[in-house]
Formats: sequence, structure tokens, C-alpha cells
Amino acid sequence: MAENAVAAIAIVYTFIAFLTLAAVSLEAATKYQFQDLKETKIVFYMHDLESGRNVTSKAVGGVPKSRRWILDFGTVHACDDKLIEAYDWNSTQVGRAQGIYMSSALDGSDLHLLISLVLTNKELNGSILEIQGADMVFQKYREVSVVFGTGKFKLARGFATLETVFLDIPNSNAIVGPSNMC
Repeated sequence: MAENAVAAIAIVYTFIAFLTLAAVSLEAATKYQFQDLKETKIVFYMHDLESGRNVTSKAVGGVPKSRRWILDFGTVHACDDKLIEAYDWNSTQVGRAQGIYMSSALDGSDLHLLISLVLTNKELNGSILEIQGADMVFQKYREVSVVFGTGKFKLARGFATLETVFLDIPNSNAIVGPSNMC
């Protein structure tokens, strides 16, 4: 009987804690919901290189006994790609694209991105945009979701337009840009 009373009290306290957390979260979300939304456009090039002397991406998992190639279903890559102002590798760096992507289509036509765009240029230093979504690699232009941001992009939401400007499938190298974040 005492055990039932303790369990009931624990459930009541858990429910109260949940309601308090929900109320605080709702208040914080409402605070930002009605502020004037501002569109920001950022343009950069992302070099995703799995071969050569400046490797920025590596296969870290996949289907056992497969070659873990970028378009093999289930292959997971970790990346730390350079974000730069122009197509040239030596142009000014504005940040890093850090995260993972995986081949999520049986036919190898789509990747799924989960990437943090960590910005390091003077104006946006320390700000981060989180992007995710289906990246249909054989389409020249595609959109992914901007799902969150920090720093200058606190609570950001929107989309990113990706454009493939260089694609070397045999060596798993690509340059994506100019990417537009809105």
C-alpha cells in the first residue's frame, strides 16, 4: 500500500515538472514567434573531398562487406568541409560544414544531410546554422531545411538552396555552391 502511495506521488510530481517545463518552453517560443522575421542570404562554396590531399569527408559506417562508397545504400560519412567565399580552394574561409550524411536511397540517388554550418568569419563568428534533409545529388539545384540556429541566427528556420558546381563521382569529390541560405 505504501508503495502505491509513493508511486502515485512520484507520478504527480513528474506531471507537475512536465507542465512547468512545457509552460516555460511555450513562453520562450512565444517570445520569439512574434518578432519581425528577417531574411538573411549567405553565399559560400562547400568543398566535400573524399580523396586527394585535402580530404574533408570519410566513410565511417555502412553495410557490412560493402565497399562503403558514397552512393551505396546505408553508407554513412562524417564531414568537416571547408566553407569558402569562392570556388577556388584558397579563397577566404567563412566556416566549416560539420556533420554526417548517408546514402538513404536504394538506387543511390539521395543522401540525407545532418550538418552544422559553423561560421567563423568576423561578422558571423560563432553563429551556427543546422541544416538537414534529402539531398538529391544528381539534381543540379535542390533545397534542404534550415532547422535551427545559434548566435546571430538564434531560432533560425527556412531553407538552403544547394547547387552542385563540380561532381567527381569516381573519387567521391564535390563542390557545392553557391549555396543560398534563406
